[in-house]
Amino acid sequence: MLTSPSAKHRRPRPQRSLRQEYEEFVLERIEEFKQQISRSELLAIADDAVRELELGADEQLVLTEVLMLEHVDRLIMRRLNLPSYRKWRARHLQLRRAQREPAHWGIDSNSPLVGHAQDASVDGLALVVGAGAAPTSFFFAAHDWPVVFIDPEVSQVEAVETRAAAEALAARFDAFVVSLGSWFPEVRPVLVVLDPATLGDLTPIDREQFLDTLKARTPSGGVHHLLTSDQQGGVLEFAPEALKACYADWHVERTRAGQSRGLIAVKP
Repeated sequence: MLTSPSAKHRRPRPQRSLRQEYEEFVLERIEEFKQQISRSELLAIADDAVRELELGADEQLVLTEVLMLEHVDRLIMRRLNLPSYRKWRARHLQLRRAQREPAHWGIDSNSPLVGHAQDASVDGLALVVGAGAAPTSFFFAAHDWPVVFIDPEVSQVEAVETRAAAEALAARFDAFVVSLGSWFPEVRPVLVVLDPATLGDLTPIDREQFLDTLKARTPSGGVHHLLTSDQQGGVLEFAPEALKACYADWHVERTRAGQSRGLIAVKP
């Protein structure tokens, strides 16, 4: 069964500590707050920080710029009523457990994608192409994969970025608006999840060029998973079978009966 990247790409993915994730969560909320307020409001918070530091300072304390900026962040934390690490950890672990269940994203539990996501030995990046495949991008991010999502529509990319932030997955997530057939991000994915409908509006030449680039960027043993309409909630004008000929030099198979249908292609 051709469902996993080559063993030469296998080594445990580095795991970040929950403390690191909490610090990233706090920094993200603080930066979001700073971007939403005016400069005068931010300067007022800085004045408050200076006054508090001066009131609590002893003769040995020097009010450096770094010290003041750190206290500004602490004031913003209080204003936002951000949770302590202990409270955040409890909520975060509960959320992550739910996110690692395929049903949370509407993914068939029998899909080969589930096995891919859960294989912690694979070291590499997952590339997700097209809005119809967006749920898989969140699913892989929840399993600690670095994920890049691309789509030609700005609105789709913004919606995916918003969802990733709401699900506390943004730290593992990048999203780009890509003119398919003319530009490709500098990535080498070991796994690609493709919504074929995304390629439906391309000319045959642009479609072939995009797939050739995608295949060339994928290392030996890398996997491309082409989804179907059943997995995307709509009828496709451009089904996986229409792309099968583009993978003539790869090992290609259908998913087994009982699994979410589609094609899996593995690079020799």
